[in-house]
Amino acid sequence: MTAEMMAPAWMHEQITAEEYESWSEEQCAGIEIVDGMVVVSPSASKRHNRLARILANALDAASGPEWNADTDFDVRLQDVPLTNRRPDVVVYRADTIDITPTRPEHVLLVAEVVSPGSETTDRIVKVDQYAKAGIGFYWRIEQAATGVPLVYTYVLDPATKTYRDGDVFTGVLKAAAPFPVEIDLDQI
Repeated sequence: MTAEMMAPAWMHEQITAEEYESWSEEQCAGIEIVDGMVVVSPSASKRHNRLARILANALDAASGPEWNADTDFDVRLQDVPLTNRRPDVVVYRADTIDITPTRPEHVLLVAEVVSPGSETTDRIVKVDQYAKAGIGFYWRIEQAATGVPLVYTYVLDPATKTYRDGDVFTGVLKAAAPFPVEIDLDQI
């Protein structure tokens, strides 16, 4: 059995931004592009999706009219080679809602919910990519065995383009900057 029989050719070749933009929403769903190569992610669990939705809803409610919080769309980290990531939650400037693609300068915070199979990517790879792109805040949510998630927060050091550790939350997430938010993580 050849690779072509198992996966289409576009999964084995570098993709340009122009090619990607010509694809349908269905073709783009569930994939990310890293250094021009398609990365297919397995479907998220119900717990994963619920946690992302609760977090997005709380951030959206707390962020005021200047910011929106949403799930499931591309953030274009770089054009060449093309790197599109699809964070679980994105807080972005409200005045850029109709601008496509969403770029790092539109984004204040990205959050990733760690799932089995995404541990290394969410803990190491994406942290580095988001920091180098200049996104101010990164939150990593670990789905603990106790059922109550742990939220690790990171703040960008613009001089070094790396994140420094912020607070770790469990139970109730209370964040003051860049906007006040309180999220009851026990409802997950």
